[in-house]
Amino acid sequence: MPAVTSALVVGGGLAGSATAVHLALGGVAVDLIEIKPDVAALGSGITLQGNALRELRSLGVWEQVQAAGYPFDVTGIRAPDPAGTVVAEIPDAKTGGPDLPAAMGMPRPELARILLDRAAEVGVKVRFGTTFTELTQDDDGVDVTFSDGSTGRYDVVVGADGLRSWTRRSLGINLETRSVGMGIWRAFGPRPASVTRTDLYYGGPSFIAGYCPTGEDSLYAYIVEPAQDRSALSPDEQLATMKQLSQAYHGPWDEIRETLTDPSRVNYTWFETHVLEEPWNRGRVVLIGDAAHTCPPTIAQGGAMALEDAVVLAELLTDRQTLDQELWDVFTARRYQRAKTVVEASNQLAQWQIDHVQGDIPGLMRSIAVLTSQPA
Repeated sequence: MPAVTSALVVGGGLAGSATAVHLALGGVAVDLIEIKPDVAALGSGITLQGNALRELRSLGVWEQVQAAGYPFDVTGIRAPDPAGTVVAEIPDAKTGGPDLPAAMGMPRPELARILLDRAAEVGVKVRFGTTFTELTQDDDGVDVTFSDGSTGRYDVVVGADGLRSWTRRSLGINLETRSVGMGIWRAFGPRPASVTRTDLYYGGPSFIAGYCPTGEDSLYAYIVEPAQDRSALSPDEQLATMKQLSQAYHGPWDEIRETLTDPSRVNYTWFETHVLEEPWNRGRVVLIGDAAHTCPPTIAQGGAMALEDAVVLAELLTDRQTLDQELWDVFTARRYQRAKTVVEASNQLAQWQIDHVQGDIPGLMRSIAVLTSQPA
């Protein structure tokens, strides 16, 4: 018998849905709750590195992901000049193995839908528009009261509820989440035929201007600037601001800019970061994904780290016979330092740009590729 026979997963993003699927496949009765009203509310666009694709294949959804996303094996570097000149084409490391693309872009809501459909298929009970109001644990389990007044008892609770995790706060964990010093404009629209990979423009009025294809007919484009308060801008003013910033970038950006017409498809957020010191559990409640570690997307490893947390946690909970401190120690040993290394590298890349320092970017990227090429 596995260490747990029942589990509550809080959060329907990558970490939560992947944990639920793996646990259910291991014979665990799983409830998953998501406070947002539907899957369409779960984010925007995402770049998945090869090690993320490896974990998606283990979840049994690779064919659906492959059909919905846009794969590429090279990243372009362009100059902020009138032609958008290509100055380098860098082969991306195939961290998921030689039989998978190096990277793939796709709409995050579509990835969430694929994973939650898979969860329902393997028997997970999913409830949207629901959270918990109380957790009370003892040596044998966790009693949970839900926002709709219902209750349940579980062997383990997995807090996969993101950057501002309510689960983390309910455990009394004070974790400092700080701004990295960068803000990002994102817009979603049609993919011009000229966009077949991620290209990055360094310099100009912003730190980075880039884009990533997310499907045959879609992409997301982004511009990274010094973090500032943009909250007073109306949707139309946000759209105008992003278009104005994009004027410095050309090549495919000239086509992309013409498609930026819908204010509802533009958003602005800050890059933030934190790492929860070990251990990530308090008794039978454990935090994973952004609830435990988050970083700017400078290496595009956030999704991969969340999926790796899920596969390792589920493996331990279903392969071992007892939920004891040894299990949590093994989980910590396999996840903490790896995730922390990725967060620190992501933050270092951001800091070099903020400080206008020419750091050893190839060396840093190579070290992360070597690390993530090894299964979690």
